[in-house]
Amino acid sequence: MAHSTTRAGRGTGPFDRVSRREQGYNMRQVDQFLDRARQYYDGWDPSLPPVTSHDVRTVSFDPARGGYDPRAVDSALDRLEDAFAQRERDELIAQEGEEAWLTRIGRLSSVLRARLHRAPGDRFRRPSHRNASSYNVQDVDALCGELLNYFEQDQPLSVDVVRRAVFREAKGSEGYEENQVDAFLERVVELMATIE
Repeated sequence: MAHSTTRAGRGTGPFDRVSRREQGYNMRQVDQFLDRARQYYDGWDPSLPPVTSHDVRTVSFDPARGGYDPRAVDSALDRLEDAFAQRERDELIAQEGEEAWLTRIGRLSSVLRARLHRAPGDRFRRPSHRNASSYNVQDVDALCGELLNYFEQDQPLSVDVVRRAVFREAKGSEGYEENQVDAFLERVVELMATIE
């Protein structure tokens, strides 16, 4: 859905905002999360609870009229996640050596590739409830094909393609269970952000 945006006023925040009639992200929640992430990343306050790339990837904000433009915030969060993933990789290598990092990504890659090698149409569970929302099987399998080419044929694929993947809706067992597909793609993003 296209959003009309207005330039954030001086001192009101770092992102464009949607119009007053549209729903954006709650500005206070976005500002608080980004401030906490910045303080943790910069080491300003070691007593702060840690912020990880997983936290950045899974954070959500309440809708708010006239709030921050979700596209702008999501784009910033993608860059922040990449920075945290890179730092986590560097810290693991510094503490345990490059072999430990390679072992970790090798294990994750093996698990992900095993699912990708399943037959099209059988890669994920089907919802048990007849009217449950599900993802179009062909759409999901098409992305799985691209991922297989990325992991095994060194075909280029941006992590943002996976982050922004949208699938047509299906009903019940006509499609794949949404939660299982989402959890799988979250792990794919985790791996891609670490190795890119």
